[in-house]
Amino acid sequence: MHKQIIINLPVKDLDKSKTFFSALGYGFDPKVCNGDAAMMVIADGSIHAMLTTEAFFKSLIDKPLAQAKQANEVVLCLTCESREEVDSLIAKAVGAGGRTPHPPEDHGFMYDQGFEDLDGHLWNLVWTAPPA
Repeated sequence: MHKQIIINLPVKDLDKSKTFFSALGYGFDPKVCNGDAAMMVIADGSIHAMLTTEAFFKSLIDKPLAQAKQANEVVLCLTCESREEVDSLIAKAVGAGGRTPHPPEDHGFMYDQGFEDLDGHLWNLVWTAPPA
């Protein structure tokens, strides 16, 4: 069965995107980085995002490239271990040039907020209370 997820995301400026996500605390696997792509490690061994230049991404598809700042196809959701982690990552994203499309949502048992990265991809960060 599947053991990893690798999300492929087109980016306009690979170096700026690497700087943005590094500011959030994510690292990159140097074995899988070149001038066209960089493998961002979200969770060791299980969750990765392959940031690719738009030109390289276009070589992998046979449809037009969606422009995430104009329309959204997907929201990438990551779980966090606490409300504080959600708030901390959101603050880092905004500090690195991202934006928040909506205020935090607090449902008591669940807390979440999203950010938009430099290319307009939407990321949602969510914490849920452990079962009683």
